[in-house]
Amino acid sequence: MTTWRKSSHSGQGGTGECVELARLPHAIGFRDSKNPEAGHLELPRVAFAALLGQLRNDRPFV
Repeated sequence: MTTWRKSSHSGQGGTGECVELARLPHAIGFRDSKNPEAGHLELPRVAFAALLGQLRNDRPFV
């Protein structure tokens, strides 16, 4: 069974900005916690780490 957890950066106070993450066998999954039945997206771990690095450094994607 996959365990999903809410991102610590998701909006607080019911603003609808909720993201959940899960460690999958070969990737990181992420989904909208308000609509989990809609499915999820997956990124390989290396790509997810690069995405987080870009977001942390507030750099534009190229």
